[in-house]
Amino acid sequence: MPTYMIARVMISFSWIYHGLFPKLFHIAPLEKAMTASIGLSEVASLWITRSAGVGEIVFGCCLFVFYTKRWLIYLNIVALFALLLFVTILYPVVLIEAFNPVTTNLSVIALSFVLLNEVKGKK
Repeated sequence: MPTYMIARVMISFSWIYHGLFPKLFHIAPLEKAMTASIGLSEVASLWITRSAGVGEIVFGCCLFVFYTKRWLIYLNIVALFALLLFVTILYPVVLIEAFNPVTTNLSVIALSFVLLNEVKGKK
């Protein structure tokens, strides 16, 4: 399997999985805690979490389909850094937990640079 395909599938899968399971099928306690930490009501927190899940699924699908669009890959990198910064500021205890956003986000960012390199080579 070509390198770009591995990067494409795994980046997309990461967004889709994180939108689907901890935000839509079963809202993870950590997701509730992070949105609640900014002072939202339970209803607003639930709405934002579910909306974020839908957004992540749409974004993951867009990345899968439009993987040759460099601006979209750069947007992915910026979004992952922003989400990591969000967690660092609002809920830093998560950064030392198992399977934390540091390892997840930085790994997907690294795959994004691989994909950028592969897409650049195809043009």
